[in-house]
Amino acid sequence: MVRTILGVVMLSAILMSTGEAQVAESLNLMPLPAKVQLGNGRLPIDPSFSVTIAGHKEPRLDGVVLLFLGQLRRQTGMPPIDMKVTDSPSATLVIQCAAGTRNVQELGEDESYRLEVGNSGARLSAPTTLGVMRGLQTFLQLVQMTGQGFAAPAVTIEDSPRFPWRGLMIDVGRHFIPLEVLKRNLDGMAVVKLNVFHWHLSENQGFRVESKKFPKLHEMGSDGLYYTQDEVRDLIAYAHGRGIRVVPEFDMPGHSTAWFAGYPELASAPGPYEIERKWGVFDPAMDPTREETYKFLDKFIGEMAGLFPDQFFHIGGDEVNGKQWDANPKIQAFMHTHGMKDNNDLQAYFNQRVQKIVSKHGKTMLGWDEILRPDLPSSIVIQSWRGPDSLSKAAKLGYRGLLSSGFYVDLMWSAERHYLAEPMSGAAANLSPEERQRILGGEACMWSEYVSPENIDSRIWPRTAAIAERLWSPQDLRDVNSMYRRLPEVSQRLEWLGLTHNSSYAVMLRRIAGTDDISALKVLADVIEPVKDYTREETAPAPATSASPLNRLVDAARPESAAARQFTASVDALLATGPRPETEAPLRAWLGRWRDNEVALEPLFAKSLLLNEVAPLSRNLSALGAAGLAALDYLDRGEHAPGAWAAQQLAVVEQAKKPQAQLLLMVVPAVEKLIRAGAGQTVSSPSASSLPPN
Repeated sequence: MVRTILGVVMLSAILMSTGEAQVAESLNLMPLPAKVQLGNGRLPIDPSFSVTIAGHKEPRLDGVVLLFLGQLRRQTGMPPIDMKVTDSPSATLVIQCAAGTRNVQELGEDESYRLEVGNSGARLSAPTTLGVMRGLQTFLQLVQMTGQGFAAPAVTIEDSPRFPWRGLMIDVGRHFIPLEVLKRNLDGMAVVKLNVFHWHLSENQGFRVESKKFPKLHEMGSDGLYYTQDEVRDLIAYAHGRGIRVVPEFDMPGHSTAWFAGYPELASAPGPYEIERKWGVFDPAMDPTREETYKFLDKFIGEMAGLFPDQFFHIGGDEVNGKQWDANPKIQAFMHTHGMKDNNDLQAYFNQRVQKIVSKHGKTMLGWDEILRPDLPSSIVIQSWRGPDSLSKAAKLGYRGLLSSGFYVDLMWSAERHYLAEPMSGAAANLSPEERQRILGGEACMWSEYVSPENIDSRIWPRTAAIAERLWSPQDLRDVNSMYRRLPEVSQRLEWLGLTHNSSYAVMLRRIAGTDDISALKVLADVIEPVKDYTREETAPAPATSASPLNRLVDAARPESAAARQFTASVDALLATGPRPETEAPLRAWLGRWRDNEVALEPLFAKSLLLNEVAPLSRNLSALGAAGLAALDYLDRGEHAPGAWAAQQLAVVEQAKKPQAQLLLMVVPAVEKLIRAGAGQTVSSPSASSLPPN
């Protein structure tokens, strides 16, 4: 016993000294648990694997265990007749659950668990069924193929989330996303322990849920693409079985043109209205001065409050430009009579009225930054798209808040940039302990201007797994290299669940190429990324609409190029140590492939209209490959390239930096480093990643 205790103490010391990155490398867990102790040996996972439930039992827990076994069978390829639930206390995995969870999942329920895996069995202990769910996902991540078959390493894990609200928002208003696509994304959320699905259900471009009280909302505001109330209930039940709350959002008073297609009397200017086809901020907004507006909203919110069981009801509240209000004499007279100085005061009045309606129907109001006003009760929740400083301001005023700034996955940022975004940064880092408790967590946001059911998974995953770790794991875990080492493993697990973030890539490339042989196109596609932030809209050859096909290379290209990141790391390694065979050979292979790829890809340009626009990218990549190889030749000989050569190649680099077909060649900066090094110019060393201002 003494030797065992000493061994545990020594092991803990070793883990603390080596850091979380080495633990992550050995276990490939994401999110990384709060506490991990590695043991010796492993638990075999074979057809005899069995599970027993000790302690509290409930139908929901039974369903959780059956879901776990199904995922384990899929992961290992074991047949359905194997791996069973048993009453035997000697089962491979014993689940000890102290208590169940409420019928309607609530914010702040205990999600902690303790998982002990030994050579002959495993034990999962949790205070609630939710904790069991989180622990079972960790167990699945532990299972790996070994030389002796599938096994889980001996380990003890104690884990709980840093934040109680860890969400993913999917906008289905701009582009409708079918139920089966949402369900597979709920499966992905469960893998990385996200617990809130924020369902953005109304937009200028579409109203997506059936209303029995106001049927013209979905009949005239959706192009026939909406969810029936039975489908909504089905998805809520599906999410509940995975420990995920469903929070609806119905945007008001702006982003509301789809409401007015069926009910123009709600608007601040006369109709008729049609749902919008383009993207942007539009003028139509609800009329906050008419009592009929609030009578309508009272009935509608009451209906939706009965459909969605979650405590929180999101009203949007963002980006009201006020133009209809300014142009309406009756609204201006109302503002003057009530002493309102500007449109912010008018929207505050609207928010107060809506908050009372939401509260009347037993819900808590949630909205974007713009609803923050001290005249609203402190029970509301602010979702910040403006940044941690906005979140801090809300907390100081007594309001709870969520961070989404830094977590907009539609902006095509790298996993690193999302990973380093932090709810407790900026002004929020200086909050008092009481104020810090008001920051509930955050949400990744998938706005849908440029997504379809075909490519939405690739825009969400696997980068959202990095956001999930930021919201679950301890704040001081910020090792970007460790995160990137574990991300492919999570990506593979998501594929087992049916997510298409990887498989859709080749399918879309084959369509674009017009042939099954996409080897040359893939060489190019693997090192490009879509333009970032909102520049796709700004650089579009023609205004995009909700009817525009999403079948171009920019729609298939991955948000982050793994090949470009690996190439950049290899260039940095070579420049740090000088040319060596082990560092130079991979670079020459990459550069040679890029140089020669234009010849291989050129025949496809005549066959595919969709490829014509990327011909300049192909030429630029070829030129970069040739320039990089020449730079390596100079470095090998220990010579400095002539100034004229360097100037010529750097001109090639500047050309290659320009977006083409709304795509970026991500290897350009690394090739530029090689050229400058070959010319004897100073090359800046790799700098630590930092987030630009929000």
